[in-house]
Amino acid sequence: MTESASGILSRELGIAESNVKSTLALLEEGATVPFLARYRKEMTGALDEVQILALRDGLARLQELEKRKAAILNSLTEREIVDTDLHRKISAADNLTLLEDIYLPYRPKRRTRAMAAREKGLEPLARLILSHSPWKQSVTRFVSDAQDVGTVEEALAGARDIIAEIISENAEVRKSLRTLFSGEALVSSQVVEKNRAEGIKFSDYFDHQEPVKRIAGHRILALFRGEKLKFLKLSIRPDPERALAILYRFYLGRGQENEELLLALQDSYARLLAPSLENELRQDLKKRADAEAIAVFSQNLQGLLLAAPLGQKSVLALDPGFRTGAKLVCLDAQGKLLHAETIYPTHGGKSATQAGNTIQKLVKTFAIEAIAIGNGTAGRETFEFIRSLSLDPNISVTLVNEDGASIYSASEAARREFPHEDITVRGAVSIGRRLQDPLAELVKIDPKSIGVGQYQHDVNQVELKKSLEDVVMRCVHSVGVEINNASEELLGYVSGLGSTLAANIVEYRREKGPFRKRQELLKVKRLGAGAFEQCAGFLRIRNSENPLDNSGVHPERYALVHAMAADQGVAIADLLRSAELRSRIDLKKYIGENVGMETLTDIIAELAAPGRDPREKFTLFQFDDTVHTMEDLRVGMELPAIITNVTRFGAFADLGIKQDGLIHISRLADRYIKDPAEVVQVRQQVRVKIVEVDIARKRIGLSLLGSGEKLVQ
Repeated sequence: MTESASGILSRELGIAESNVKSTLALLEEGATVPFLARYRKEMTGALDEVQILALRDGLARLQELEKRKAAILNSLTEREIVDTDLHRKISAADNLTLLEDIYLPYRPKRRTRAMAAREKGLEPLARLILSHSPWKQSVTRFVSDAQDVGTVEEALAGARDIIAEIISENAEVRKSLRTLFSGEALVSSQVVEKNRAEGIKFSDYFDHQEPVKRIAGHRILALFRGEKLKFLKLSIRPDPERALAILYRFYLGRGQENEELLLALQDSYARLLAPSLENELRQDLKKRADAEAIAVFSQNLQGLLLAAPLGQKSVLALDPGFRTGAKLVCLDAQGKLLHAETIYPTHGGKSATQAGNTIQKLVKTFAIEAIAIGNGTAGRETFEFIRSLSLDPNISVTLVNEDGASIYSASEAARREFPHEDITVRGAVSIGRRLQDPLAELVKIDPKSIGVGQYQHDVNQVELKKSLEDVVMRCVHSVGVEINNASEELLGYVSGLGSTLAANIVEYRREKGPFRKRQELLKVKRLGAGAFEQCAGFLRIRNSENPLDNSGVHPERYALVHAMAADQGVAIADLLRSAELRSRIDLKKYIGENVGMETLTDIIAELAAPGRDPREKFTLFQFDDTVHTMEDLRVGMELPAIITNVTRFGAFADLGIKQDGLIHISRLADRYIKDPAEVVQVRQQVRVKIVEVDIARKRIGLSLLGSGEKLVQ
């Protein structure tokens, strides 16, 4: 009897099997990962989101394995070639690689040289040679008896083809060689000479070699891309003599001379085994590199989504441009569009004067508290223009990363919200809202368009999408969602909702007005008790009749909080205000069948800071006034910068010019670090030193100043 899925996952992940079983059961019932991590700690054994995701993905992997086993057994049964022993081996296989090795000799395949030789009746000769049995005296018989075999050499060649295929399908042989490939293969690349000039970006790999055990994921993806573009020729193989030595140990007895078998072994490796195992290794390396790149992208996306929000303040936003001018919009504190027009601040003369007058007028008219400027074309010039206007110093002026704004402005969501505005207005609105609340605005955009990834277009797109959606959900749930002003896109990420219920909530809000309490969600079309259970704890109602509605306390625990307050002889509002009152609560008294200390501790934490935003406080950032282009840079300069992308080999930083600089991993800290994310994260404000300026190649080398702590924020 094979081990159960819960048993396998318990062993692999080091989680008690009882917790694995209960967690998988809840997932099967439709519970979301954030909900389980936050509100079902007693049932999961207080597993965190990472552990629950590992269980979810592990179960999917095991289900895929079982699905493949069933397909293989069905194929073998239909062809009447399955027996008890083969069935047992297939059923016991605990990974896809082993399963495919077992199936390989029976897999339907295109016509091979071995098939042709078998059809000529040469398999008995092949078996004699393979078993070291005397064959030379009877080889002529095979020539006369076999079909279409005219010479001894033709017979021997056919027998060698059969032997080569038998060897290549031996599971133990493949296992041993697979270990050699993964441990000793060298990754070698050479330039395709006719494409040398065109492929200059890959010049680092024109004559490159390194052990497969040490190659970094980003270099694998770069090599595969260079090969795909036909700039590089790539080989990933071990020393062939080491591989052949393994085959000799399997098939050549000591002191036995068997020239035909030796030739067959060499042919099997060169023609069948080496290409097959290299292809397997490539797939494994790609999978590993994909996982690394997706992890980097996910980590960067989380940093971007959880960037400090300006908050509910009125904003004037500009999407700059040189020739076409800057699209200007004014937004109220909730992000509602109040005004839109085009100004020309970079055209000089009368146009610039008019632009300045317009901005000063709008700042007063709409009581503007902050100005957001897109950091793309003409962004820095527009920023300097705004600063020259001598506006109220209390008005924050900041550059905002506009990656993906054009994607959003052309999206169905943007057209639905602003059906009568053109894409330039929508883009400017997106820039302004990103300053107010990055998370709420960026969830409207395909994460791949945000620009914080590493080879994101080369990796497995299904896995990338799944991972990024997990990140967005984790960020949304860590912050919470104000139901009365959240967009349909933001609500769609909330546990238990999805796009349909999110649209229904927005429709209900439009028809009935703002929600006054969480319980009112049950009046929304198609939002039943199950969805309410999943979503309610993550939704906030700032001015609710019940103060707990603006906290992370789940409605199912309201009665418990009421009991705590009653036992202290106070109102819930008093518990929210007084740490001293909360400290008097004996939590052990409230432990019950489905309520443990983990949940009770979470409730007290929520009462201490209801509706708390875990994101850092917004800090205004300003680039160096003397630096506008690469030509302004000098080695040794120390400048403020913002981290824009973190990779495995270092971090990129925005200096306020068109080209980001690279802080190599070796220059991120005065100690050894394995991962740049140990030191920096996306949107972190830092100070850097210029160590290299290569204008021709558009490369800027930087060194991080300080210890790598958050130097400005």
